[in-house]
Amino acid sequence: MKTSLKFLILCSALLVISCGDSDKESEHENTADISVSTEMIAELTAPPNVPRGVGKRKAKKLIVTMEILEKEGTMTDGTTYNYWTFGGSVPGSFIRTRVGDEVEFTLSNHPDNKLPHNIDLHAVTGPGGGATSSFVAPGHEKKFNFKTLNPGLYVYHCATAPVGMHIANGMYGLILVEPEGGLPRVDKEYYIMQGDFYTKGENGDPGLQAFDMQKAVDEDADYVVFNGRVGSLTGDNAITANVGETVRLYVGNGGPNLVSSFHVIGEIFDKVHVEGGSTINENVQTTLIPAGGAAIVEFRVDVPGTFILVDHSIFRAFNKGALGMLKVQGEENKAIYSGVVQEGIYHPEGGGIQEMPNAEVEVSAPLKSKTLAEKIASGKLVYAKTCFACHQANGEGIPNAFPPLAASDYLNADVNRAIEIVVKGKTGAITVNGVTYNSIMTRQAISDDEVADVLTYVYNSWGNNKANVTISQVGQVKNGH
Repeated sequence: MKTSLKFLILCSALLVISCGDSDKESEHENTADISVSTEMIAELTAPPNVPRGVGKRKAKKLIVTMEILEKEGTMTDGTTYNYWTFGGSVPGSFIRTRVGDEVEFTLSNHPDNKLPHNIDLHAVTGPGGGATSSFVAPGHEKKFNFKTLNPGLYVYHCATAPVGMHIANGMYGLILVEPEGGLPRVDKEYYIMQGDFYTKGENGDPGLQAFDMQKAVDEDADYVVFNGRVGSLTGDNAITANVGETVRLYVGNGGPNLVSSFHVIGEIFDKVHVEGGSTINENVQTTLIPAGGAAIVEFRVDVPGTFILVDHSIFRAFNKGALGMLKVQGEENKAIYSGVVQEGIYHPEGGGIQEMPNAEVEVSAPLKSKTLAEKIASGKLVYAKTCFACHQANGEGIPNAFPPLAASDYLNADVNRAIEIVVKGKTGAITVNGVTYNSIMTRQAISDDEVADVLTYVYNSWGNNKANVTISQVGQVKNGH
């Protein structure tokens, strides 16, 4: 009796599995059989913009033409990088399709490029996701076709050896395959993609930076950023919405190495299309996005203010660049949030290493002879890397938290005291321009000439006394003279 029962259970299980497989096969067959009505040129957009939704349009032959460009661009203020791009942007152009489309894809490699490339689209059912059909040398183009079988949000990337190097230089993007009838309407849609970058210099080092293969192998990223660079979604580049609107973010992770813990500070995701697929999770605080993966997040904005987008592996956000802003305008709703909005606190802190006061960290001091103008320019870069978050772009500080450096009586009264605070840190109350502040100034683990340069920049900015701080002055203060 027991044996017969087990046999019946086993048969039932096999029948369920068989039916599930059959349903899946049938679904694919039905999608593959969708006939296309007419031909249309695909609308491609650079981040953070996305093309118009497909709505209820019928499946079509979709013509996609994409050019690969190798070009120098800005990684952060004072630092540039040779990006390899799909369509001239990092991430590459957003492609929007629907289930059943027949995509005719032409990939061209600009004649001024140095290297061959190809494209692997995770939405493709076929060898290499198209990579085996799209390997293209500079000055040439390749064409291939594929049918979109599965709805979802998919990554595409270059798959030319060494694959990791091509991805690490910015060769990734997103392709959306909408279900039949399209996605539900929302008020605002944006395209955001995280990537990790590996440079010969350290975070914030000036000039053109080259790719560092050993750092990439070691997964030791100098920059972790949204949309290819530090500040791509901050300040004037912030994405926007109005109170009461629904927002949908198409979020990808190009990697090549790091998993993203995507979070919007001050919002809760009403819906998350987990890993860009059909499963929807609700009321989510932070969603994991694997390297080479994506997610669709949706939420309604109920109150005004600046909402901060981060990788919640938080040092990546505030020290390596994975930080953006959603600026929401409209009337306040004190029943939901009654606090005072303090704009401008959340900023990248840069790659400068900081220690608590009196920590023993020795940094070598390269001796360089610089003009005053060169010192000010160098000091501005150091300031952006180490001081910007607390003291702000124009030295205004943060009320009730960090004192101003602009027109500061405390700063201008004693240059040696200022040097000592930078190199050793300080705790306790101080009075600046008649206002008392009681916080901690961490010691800055930077070289003597960087200390001299950043203080020279501060003293020659914002109405200060134009002191020219020297390396020898810094050395004397450090040695107690």
